[in-house]
Amino acid sequence: MEMELSTDVEKLSETSETQDIDTDDLLELNQFDGLPFSSRYYKLLRERKGLPVWVAKCEFMDSLMSSQIMIVTGTAKTGQSTQIPQWCAEFCLSAQYQNGMVVCTQIHQQSTVELALRVADEMDVNIGNEVGYSIPLQTCCSPDTVLRYCTDDVLLREMMSDPLLEQCGVVVIDQAQERTVSTDLLLGLLKEVLLTRPELRLVILTAPHSAEKLLRHYGSVSQIRLDGPQPCEVVYGSGRGGVKDYLCSALRLALEIHQNQKHGVIVSFFYSEIECAHAILRREGANLALSHGELVPVSLCPEQGDSPSVISEESKSRRVFLTCSPSEDLFWAIHSIRFVIDAGVQKRYVYNPRIRANSIVIRPISKSQAENRKQLAGPTGKCFCLYQEDTSLPAESVPHILESDITSTVLFLKRMEIAGLSHCDFIDRPDPEGLMQALEELDYLAALDDDGNLSEIGIIMSEFPLEPQMAKTLLASCEFDCVSEVLTIAAMLTAPSSFLTPPVELRQKALLCHQRFQHAEGDHFTLINIFNAYKYAKEGPYSNVERWCEDHFLCLSALQTADAIRSELTEILKRLELPVSLPAFGSKSNSLNIKHALLAGFFMQVARDIDGSGNYFMLTHKHVAQIHPLSGYGTEMHKKNLPEWLLYHEHTLSENNCIRTVSQISAHEFIQMAPQYFFYNLPPSESKDLLQHIIDHGSAAPSKGKRKSQTPSSPASEEQSHERCTIQ
Repeated sequence: MEMELSTDVEKLSETSETQDIDTDDLLELNQFDGLPFSSRYYKLLRERKGLPVWVAKCEFMDSLMSSQIMIVTGTAKTGQSTQIPQWCAEFCLSAQYQNGMVVCTQIHQQSTVELALRVADEMDVNIGNEVGYSIPLQTCCSPDTVLRYCTDDVLLREMMSDPLLEQCGVVVIDQAQERTVSTDLLLGLLKEVLLTRPELRLVILTAPHSAEKLLRHYGSVSQIRLDGPQPCEVVYGSGRGGVKDYLCSALRLALEIHQNQKHGVIVSFFYSEIECAHAILRREGANLALSHGELVPVSLCPEQGDSPSVISEESKSRRVFLTCSPSEDLFWAIHSIRFVIDAGVQKRYVYNPRIRANSIVIRPISKSQAENRKQLAGPTGKCFCLYQEDTSLPAESVPHILESDITSTVLFLKRMEIAGLSHCDFIDRPDPEGLMQALEELDYLAALDDDGNLSEIGIIMSEFPLEPQMAKTLLASCEFDCVSEVLTIAAMLTAPSSFLTPPVELRQKALLCHQRFQHAEGDHFTLINIFNAYKYAKEGPYSNVERWCEDHFLCLSALQTADAIRSELTEILKRLELPVSLPAFGSKSNSLNIKHALLAGFFMQVARDIDGSGNYFMLTHKHVAQIHPLSGYGTEMHKKNLPEWLLYHEHTLSENNCIRTVSQISAHEFIQMAPQYFFYNLPPSESKDLLQHIIDHGSAAPSKGKRKSQTPSSPASEEQSHERCTIQ
């Protein structure tokens, strides 16, 4: 893919902006492509020289020559994310790229693309040539690329085939203060890579409050401190209304700003309730439209690729950006922000390894986040902090690696051991309990051999950009001749949710639309129905697939992402020379095969209805939860006839304590696919006793609870009930 920015050479004599440029400069050639600079280059150069980071260029270049590791600290809008990678490219150019090119990591996909576009414009080159980017499912680079922006997870996967990053002369780790799992892995692995490659340079860009821990980790290294722009006026709140009052205060402030201030975009950082806030502002804004102009609330979810900069360019009305994202970098390119509303708290998902579930935790933002948000509005803006001025904020956020399921991380590190990087020096080591659970899960999935190293299956699993359980399911589908269907399930569950949540008045209509796709076997099968219907609408008689998605309350971008993920997974299967069976969705044998494949990977996520009322007991940790209301089994039609045994994809401990994406299975199918040593390690329970009775006698014993145990769903299940764990 190749996109062009405004890099055509303009007629200098007709541009007033070039009147103050020396005539010698007009003959200067771009050192990266050998072409004369355009007048736009000089205009942007003047803007670049006004950035706070520019005063540190000489110091930075000197340190880059003499030091292998550099830490640069600065707040938002210092210009470090755009200027420092360019200076690194000049450094590599001075060495004729003998040691490699420049790669700069980002956290959000949209920020990665926008930064690459901006830097290509500033360097006066075409995007995709000298400057490029790589994000999941999309690469815009060429052999001429000397500076590449990419997400941190993309660079990690590249290290599987190039562990020493031989193509890189400088690695820039941006937003290190966010401490994502991928960023922490990079920081830990690169410490060993630097010992092997003394010519490699590592530049870490972080917030001031996060520098101390990095300095302790890397020892005595060069550090450059950047002075940020003048912060805006800050107004603190009383902070006495509790968490629930933040929403009301933020909405009231947004409406007051709209009525009393003439210009400026509003950014409001929430922790939840985005949909509710959006609906209220839309309703109240409509009432104020005639007297105070149009108020347009915009909900932003960076995980779905939402971009505030795109929307801001298209609308001339007052925008109010509502986001749950703790990152301020989403708004780096918007210069019209004048008002920031900061609740001072953030929502985090914390994984509990004991019950294999995520819970939502509301906690204060860090000092770095608070300072960055004050910088967003600029010196003429205003930041409304809904917390008290003397509120004690932590220096930095808790690293994600301490609160995440690290099974995928351990699988990756095991793969890196094969590649030669046997040690990852973590800044903060993962929790031992989470580490042991991850190793246990990989062992159950047959990804490890008797010595704890990756098995052949584990090596193949690591090739897929999927969670280990889904990777194992995809491998099992090759044996059960249901690859096409499992590819769709994997893609739909990896992509953002395809279900749209409309305003309250349209939710019943949306529910009826979604029910048309429901499959009797469960939600996994429903996802196949939705994807197949989308493909038919896209390739069949419908001329406008976007309209089709709107009519069915489905997210077009999510379905497009799922389609791209499915294509990528298909290519990996072909590269590994694994069989890809033809579609056979709809037949009984195909449905049974899909369940077998799912159980091969997700046998650890099985639950049983213990009383016939929808209270599902999870076998691995004896916890009880309910089916999510948006599940196909959550409808009134299915509530009266709930299946006894379910396989679920996700369990979230939040206010509703629900299991999501569920499909019915039989006890015989579970026994057939679960490894024997996993079954024997299950904690004692009535459900385990029922399963043991089936193993011993071939049929279920009467249940002690209110619900009677179901009989096998098919003769094939009974015949195969003693064949255990065929996929190993």
